[in-house]
Amino acid sequence: MKKKVLGVSFGKKNSNCDVMVKHALMKCEAEGCEVAFIRADDLDVKNCTGCIACTIGIMAGFGRGYCTMHDDFDILDECIMQSDALVIACPAYETNVTGRYKTICDRIGPSHDISFRKVAYEERKAAGKPKEELPDERAFKKRSAALIAIGGAMTENWIAMTLPSMFEFTFSLGIDVVDTVEYYGAMAYENVVGNQKMMDRMTKVGEHILESLNAETEEERIRWRGDEEGMCPVCHTRLLQVSHDAKSVDCVVCGSHGTFSIEDGKLCVHYTQEEMDRSRLRWGGKLEHSTEIKTKAAPRGTIKNLKELKQPYIDFVRPPFEPDPNANGNIK
Repeated sequence: MKKKVLGVSFGKKNSNCDVMVKHALMKCEAEGCEVAFIRADDLDVKNCTGCIACTIGIMAGFGRGYCTMHDDFDILDECIMQSDALVIACPAYETNVTGRYKTICDRIGPSHDISFRKVAYEERKAAGKPKEELPDERAFKKRSAALIAIGGAMTENWIAMTLPSMFEFTFSLGIDVVDTVEYYGAMAYENVVGNQKMMDRMTKVGEHILESLNAETEEERIRWRGDEEGMCPVCHTRLLQVSHDAKSVDCVVCGSHGTFSIEDGKLCVHYTQEEMDRSRLRWGGKLEHSTEIKTKAAPRGTIKNLKELKQPYIDFVRPPFEPDPNANGNIK
């Protein structure tokens, strides 16, 4: 059976994102993969409302883990479920991912978290429930991905938060990122097709996805293939958050906790295997988080006079400021 590779672009039509994703897909298709391409901006995807019906349903034994809203997100969702690997590209808007990227990540969210789905799947299967009442078992498929962040600015710091935020797409389903690319300075070229070095890098992205798909061992499948190793041994990114006491650090992307030292003038971060296993990219960290939600979240009705306490805030209604007549066209 052919391996399926899904490409998702969050950029403008026929822009750098489209071209770079398609170039990697062409390499995969040439080597026998079945490929699909989706432009996120062609989809009508509503914002997550935070209703948590997805999470409550799967924990209560009647939901399959899917979002209760049905719009074009379903198209993307089905393609993800069928995929064996993904190539995702997103432009930097104000140093970070686009609003639609975040919206789609929110919709994937806890509804697709494999730690919720796996426990529910095993419990219901043991209870003799039919397949159509079980969470979608395709969610547990091992998947690889390459993430591509693109920014016009000539300096890297203007896209520094884009790539780390792109990992959100992979959290819930435990997708293993095997390659990442930061393409800054894109404004120097009318289109990336004029940047042969970057186009060659996209060929490499396709090759790295193929290597992961054709790997014979799990270790080889998830092997990091990016150009930079980064400071984190789990997600290979460089974004660290220093603890309040300035004695340790956390990887902002995957949550791995470590200590640091300066050796030969360089920052070195040290992680234990136990802490790496608590990363939100690994099963231990995901299970810890889902268990935390199940056991620590306060149930409805614990505040007996909640409606009374909230009433002053419900009654506090103030309209927007009146438009300034000198706004010179800011409001039509």
